[in-house]
Amino acid sequence: MKIMIIGNGKVGYTLAQQLSGENHELVLIDRSAQALQNADSALDVLCVEGSGASIQVLLNAGVRSADLVVAVTGSDELNIVCCLIAKKLGARHTVARIRSPEYYKEANLLKREIGLNMIINPEYAAAQEISRLLRVPSAFSVETFARGLVEMIGFPILESDGLAGVSLFEYNRRRPNGVLMCAAIRGGEVFVPNGRFVPQVGDKAYVIGSQGEIVKFFHTLGRDSERIREITVLGGSKIATYLTWAVEKVGMKVRIVEQDPEQCLSLADKLPNSLIIQGDGTDSATIEEEHLLSTDAFIALTNRDEENLLMAMTAQRHGVRKVIAKMNRPNYMEMMREFGVDSIISPKDITANQIIAYVRAMARGQGQGGAVENLYRLLGGGIEALEFTATPATTLLDTPLKDMNPGGRNAKRLKDGLLVAAIAREGQTIIPDGNTSIHAGDRVIVMAKNLFLQNLDDILQ
Repeated sequence: MKIMIIGNGKVGYTLAQQLSGENHELVLIDRSAQALQNADSALDVLCVEGSGASIQVLLNAGVRSADLVVAVTGSDELNIVCCLIAKKLGARHTVARIRSPEYYKEANLLKREIGLNMIINPEYAAAQEISRLLRVPSAFSVETFARGLVEMIGFPILESDGLAGVSLFEYNRRRPNGVLMCAAIRGGEVFVPNGRFVPQVGDKAYVIGSQGEIVKFFHTLGRDSERIREITVLGGSKIATYLTWAVEKVGMKVRIVEQDPEQCLSLADKLPNSLIIQGDGTDSATIEEEHLLSTDAFIALTNRDEENLLMAMTAQRHGVRKVIAKMNRPNYMEMMREFGVDSIISPKDITANQIIAYVRAMARGQGQGGAVENLYRLLGGGIEALEFTATPATTLLDTPLKDMNPGGRNAKRLKDGLLVAAIAREGQTIIPDGNTSIHAGDRVIVMAKNLFLQNLDDILQ
């Protein structure tokens, strides 16, 4: 596919970086010659200098033959204009990043009137992810599938869990449960576990199942299930606004610390039920006077990774029950994990995942074997969790999974390095076993290591 990316900022570069390994023809457009030079030296992309809103620049870049144009500049208005012009010039699909709450509320109108195929809002998506993490304090990652019917929870294995040193088969025999451990990482090595896998203390693992079964599983582990009632947010960003709207609905109290007086006034107007504190949230005097660390959860959302890193580690040392930080630099993410801060939010990665899922769906088309509808990159990108909807054209329908495993009786074989982790069918969550078959209409969640699946039929050899 020919994909044009307008805007070589954090999101644009990350998207180009991740798509460059998937055999697409990539064109990167930006006004900055220096930014393009950096991308040209590191990535397999065609770089075009100029404005993505210029008809001539788009024509020179080959917009008439573009399968997809993605506008991710820092301006919502520019992104809308770029997509509108690209569509008029012949681009098949257009995607715009729109961050403003005012524009985002009109997303359906923009899609209909301008012809946008997809609108992405990194701040809104990040806020939704944070709100899920606050609901499960012991998790470092909470992802949802099948419109919330299926959840996947990432958590560290502790000695007190009773999981360490016991094979999954033996643990499930002793304590039957309705979840499946579907991924794990140990010392940099990523696993797609089977029944013989033996978790160890310090492993980071993911389990998948219905929300009710997940709650029961964590209860058997003895994990903290007390609700988060009060949160402190450092930085009055758009993410803070979206997050406050989300968590106030479930009764959480929010304090936001912001230095900019005008931003504080704006926040106070938008969030009348929250406490807005004007001040430097990294200053020890402000921290002490306002009791910023006397809270159930501390969330660092400033625009500076260094501040978020410092304050997340400070909150961790002070024993705050849940600490979450926004981060963009990969090297800082690793540093935070070394200090025990596992809940890290990266809006650029969230956005890239959404667009990659859309790209893979386009590559195969919804009407064939069931294209990608949802995608998460886990454990540093070492494994992908993908959601598909099986269609009548899917070739592996009505065949027991045991017959598709190596040694099975069917000619169809599952690829190595993947796991059919869950199936959502008629409002029910199924953790599949060897006798389970996939039916048309099922939502199927698959874990895969570096297979770049585009379609449900791609899980077969």
